[in-house]
This record gives sequence, structure tokens and C-alpha cells, in this order.
Amino acid sequence: MADISVIGSGSWGTAVTYLLAKNGHSVKLWSYFAEESQRLAREKENKEFLPGVILPDTVFFTNDIKEALAGSELVITAVPSHAMRTTAEAMRPFIDTRAQTILNISKGLEEGTLMRLSQVIADCIPAARVAVMSGPSHAEEVGKLMPTTNVVSCKDIALANKETLVTAGHLIMPMAKEKGVQILPVDSEHSAIFQAIHGEDKREIHKLLITASGGPFRGMKASDLAHVKVEDALKHPNWAMGQKITIDSATLVNKGLEVMEAKWLFDVDLDHIQVVVQPKSIIHSMVEFVDGAVMAQLGTPDMKLPIQYALYYPHRRYLPGERLDFKTLTEITFEEPDMETFLGLPMAMEASRRGGSMPTVFNAANERAVAKFLHGQIGFLDIYRSIREAMDRHQVIEHPCLEEILETEAKTYEWMESRWSV
Repeated sequence: MADISVIGSGSWGTAVTYLLAKNGHSVKLWSYFAEESQRLAREKENKEFLPGVILPDTVFFTNDIKEALAGSELVITAVPSHAMRTTAEAMRPFIDTRAQTILNISKGLEEGTLMRLSQVIADCIPAARVAVMSGPSHAEEVGKLMPTTNVVSCKDIALANKETLVTAGHLIMPMAKEKGVQILPVDSEHSAIFQAIHGEDKREIHKLLITASGGPFRGMKASDLAHVKVEDALKHPNWAMGQKITIDSATLVNKGLEVMEAKWLFDVDLDHIQVVVQPKSIIHSMVEFVDGAVMAQLGTPDMKLPIQYALYYPHRRYLPGERLDFKTLTEITFEEPDMETFLGLPMAMEASRRGGSMPTVFNAANERAVAKFLHGQIGFLDIYRSIREAMDRHQVIEHPCLEEILETEAKTYEWMESRWSV
């Protein structure tokens, strides 16, 4: 259960406090007025704003803002709109922006500026992670535990695909920095790196080591791949994934996309990103620092952990299920990827180095080629040939805008259809 601070003891703050405490969370309720806080502590009922709702004995009441915020994971602001700025300014010295998220549930705009209240909070506490909850619900309904509907939104992004940064990293990352948006990676390899560098000085990163299983055809040569079947390519040794990403794993295109994404996510050039084959998929990725130390994130080949880590970041929650058993884990081995056979990785790195619109071409050509392979229209090695030809014929746009990226993608799709139409 979570440690939560509710800032504001009106009807909404009281109702949310009641609901959270009933669900087993540790809740502190702050009131601006010392007399009100003392009365709530004594009577356990907000007779003025929410009569009839008896607050659990577990709720802690205070009018000391420092005391209210100390140790909380989540801070819920529920003060009137006219009081939001002064309250946020009072909170600022005591908010740990690295560990605490602020969830605003107050409604309205700031008089004079017409700023949303979440904007007011961000204005007063610039580094804060601010989320908003809103919807057609009333405090008395929540206090009676009646079903209601609300939506929670946050400017931070849990990124679950690779293509966004592969094709438009040069647009997305500067925009995220400008707007103060944190991008939390969900992909297991990038989540592993993100976890390994948490709390570290990013200037001290020397190398990112992205691990790969090697896919279902690890150890084979090009001659072995000439006649492989779709069903063979879909037999990933460790992961249960969708068809497209499983084929990308077999070609090592997926690992190439991960390298391209890592470049943008962690602001590391390609010369400091290395792919290492770790067949059991136990080590999800590693980071080497300037002093030679290597931090690795280990876990079972399961997406539950990286998904949960992104959703609850910066906190960890208990996750039931299979765990690594080091008594039975006899060895972990490493190999160099075979980039002479599995051309998806070197072509991806080439596309990334050439930059501009070339990563879009690489991604679009691969998408269409994989689709045709899955439908039995082309062979496995034709995927590589298609990507190669698409890249060779493309004239790079150095700094493409969104419209140019979409146009490049569409033209690549069109060419791919004409390439394999006969």
C-alpha cells in the first residue's frame, strides 16, 4: 500500500482521503486551518463539507505542510482554485520531485492568468511530476462509495514502441525536454538500462550493452536461412510475442531498432552502444561506466516487470509470479552477434548513422517486407534485400519535419508494393 498526502480538507479532499484509507493506504490529510485539523482529528468527520462520512482512525491529520508531505509517494492537491498558487508555493521547499508525484483533483482555472491548476503547480514547482484527475463525480458520491467515473492524465509518457523515436527522435526528445516531459521506456532492454542508470550521473556512462537472445536462427548461416518457413521464424526460444516483433527478432532488425531508440532515449552515440547475445534472455541489458564498473538488470523473460516499473516509477511494487532461481541457473553465456548473416542489425546502425529520413525508410521497408513474409509472398532473406534496396534508392532529408517523415514512409510503402507486385 502507498503513503499518500492529501492537501486540502474540503469535501473533495475529505472524500478522497476516506476512499484511500478504506482501501488500506496510509493517508495524511492537511488543512490550512489548525483548528479545523484538530477538530477532524477529534471528531473524524467533516461536518461542514461532508457530513455523515466517518474517517478511519488510520488517517493522520495535520496543518503543518512539511509534516504532511514528508515520506509520501503521492501528493494529492484538493484546495480551491484561488488557493492553489499559495499552497503550491508553500509545498515547494518540501517536495522531492525525484520521488513524489503530484495528482491534482481540484477543478477550475486560476483567476487572472486563466492557467489550469496543474499549470499553476508546475509553475511553482518546475521539476514536479504533475498528473490530473477529473470527471463527472461528486464528493458525496465518493464518500458513499458509489461508482463514479474519472480520468487520470499525466504529461510523462510510458513509451511502449520503438518506431516513434526511430523515425522522429530528433523531434520528440527536444520537445520532451522543452515541455518537461519524462519518457519512461517500457521495452525490456531500455527499461533495464533505465533502471541501471537510475540515480547515476549520465555523464559517467561509457557504454550501453544491449542484450539479444539471437532469435530462433542463432548459429545459422545465410545458406541455412534461404528456405526457412514462417512457422520456424515464429518459434522464439524465450519470449512469447506478436508475429511482427518475433520476425524482427529472427532478423535482428528488432535489435537494430533498439539501438536506434537507445541513442535518443539515453543521448548516447552509436559508438558507445554495443549489442551482446545472451541466449537465455536473463540479463536484459547492461551499462558500463567510465570507471569500468558494469551494472546489469536481470529478470525472467517477461514483460510484466518493465511495464509495472514504468507505471509506478520511481517506486517498486510487489509483483507475483516467476522469479530467477540462482540455485538452478548454472551459467550465463555471451556471444558476439553475427552481423554477416543477420543483416538487420548492421543495416539499422547504418540507417541511424546516415540519420535524417533514412531510419524512416529502414523501418517502413522492414514493416512491409515482414508482412509479405508472413503472408508467404517473399522469402526470409528477401526481407534484407528489400530494406537494402529501399535504403539505396532513398535521397536523405537531413532534418525532416513530421510531414516529411510521413511522406517518406508513404513513398517507401508505395515502392515496396511496386517492388513485389510482379
